[in-house]
Amino acid sequence: MSGVFGIVSRGDCTESLFYGTDYQSHLGTEYGGMAVLGENFSRVIHNISQSQFKSKFFQDCRRMQGNKGIGVISDSDEQPIYLNSKFGPFCIVTAGLIENKEGLISTLLKKGVSFSEVTKSGTNTTELIAKLINQGNDLIAGIEKMFEVIDGSCSLLLLNKDGIYAARDRMGYTPLVVGKREDAWAIASETNAFPNLEFNIVKYLQPGEVVLINDDGLVGRQPGRDVNQICSFLWIYTGFPASSYEGINVETVRERCGRFLARYDKDIEVDVVSGVPDSGIAHALGYAMESKKPYRRPLVKYTQGYGRSYTPSSQETRDLIAKMKLIPIRDIIQGNRIVVCEDSIVRGTQLKNFTIKKLWEAGAKEVHIRPACPPLMFPCRFCLSTRSIHELAARRAMRALEGKDIEDVSEYLDSNSPKYRDMVEWIARDLEVTTLRYQTIDNMVDAVGLPKTKLCLYCWTGEYPLATEEKVKEGIDRARIVKETAER
Repeated sequence: MSGVFGIVSRGDCTESLFYGTDYQSHLGTEYGGMAVLGENFSRVIHNISQSQFKSKFFQDCRRMQGNKGIGVISDSDEQPIYLNSKFGPFCIVTAGLIENKEGLISTLLKKGVSFSEVTKSGTNTTELIAKLINQGNDLIAGIEKMFEVIDGSCSLLLLNKDGIYAARDRMGYTPLVVGKREDAWAIASETNAFPNLEFNIVKYLQPGEVVLINDDGLVGRQPGRDVNQICSFLWIYTGFPASSYEGINVETVRERCGRFLARYDKDIEVDVVSGVPDSGIAHALGYAMESKKPYRRPLVKYTQGYGRSYTPSSQETRDLIAKMKLIPIRDIIQGNRIVVCEDSIVRGTQLKNFTIKKLWEAGAKEVHIRPACPPLMFPCRFCLSTRSIHELAARRAMRALEGKDIEDVSEYLDSNSPKYRDMVEWIARDLEVTTLRYQTIDNMVDAVGLPKTKLCLYCWTGEYPLATEEKVKEGIDRARIVKETAER
């Protein structure tokens, strides 16, 4: 997942753009970029995989000047992309995941469209989005045309002489929020960028909605749709604690998740409640509040510089970060029965090798793992939240229990079924923990506070959100889509 930030101000916007983009840093680790429009476009992109955004861009922002700009923290591609189009020059940043990317590229190549931003990983997704928009008769029509042909998700900010066009993806998988202060308007993926920059939330964009922010303020250009499938994982893990989506704060949802975990966890006695830093902490605080057990920190994170072990594309890098960032405190661990709240279990290898192992080695008496969401069963198709299906801990468990990969996993999705219990017990043995108990779908949905129909739960249920269902009704073979997804 990527994070974007844009601003239009009365005076120079560069300093606010710099900090606003930096506040999206938890959403990606590969590239950062900014583009500012004054008399001309000024654009800069850096690889931030081995350094923080601030250190790479601090000097750049002093050389950039203009009253409107966009920035991005990217999980894969170099951004922003500059295009001198038939609509005039513009810069664009995007967040999302395009499933049918290769097919769209092939179609455009046959039309004579060329691509310049090509690396060893393939054609730049944001350049593809820019070229798709350029197929329309105007910018708004081009954005609508792009929405119609992509499978997956795309939210974007487009900077040109008019201001900043912002478009939230058609099903609302990724968020965009508008803020206002006395001298400026801003739009961001994460609202945690607003308070310290003195912006107040004005509007949460609706799915498919397109707006323009310029010197005159906020202008609606395309109404939203009466449908929403926002990614639930934003509240459970991806989002920053100070952020809100659809008016619902991340930290409070995580506390409610922890309360649910404790409420249905009456058959164990523990001495200490803890959370895996950073995203597991609020879940653990909720568990401690509900259980009346003391919250303590047996594992502490050394500086924010290590970032998230989840986001880097390299497994070697993920493992190194997971190993180095958490330091155990033996005085708190030794002899204690510890509940460890975690946001989720994806592969389980880092939790086992770099968290649980440290607790046992420091003398824990018992280790009880409580993930704040159900077992992850399917790789994300919309936000790069989970990767290959074969990596998922739940799938490894099923493969071990069944002796092969299976297509029908419905019994493993039912938290009351014997097969589900067998799967959880297998994962517990593999992790080498005293007990393991996952959150249920219904409790997680209740913790978020939105109707289930307004949430994307694909990673846990495999049920396709409405956008894909619409395509199924148009004649796409659902079984083929499921098979292709499973083979990724």
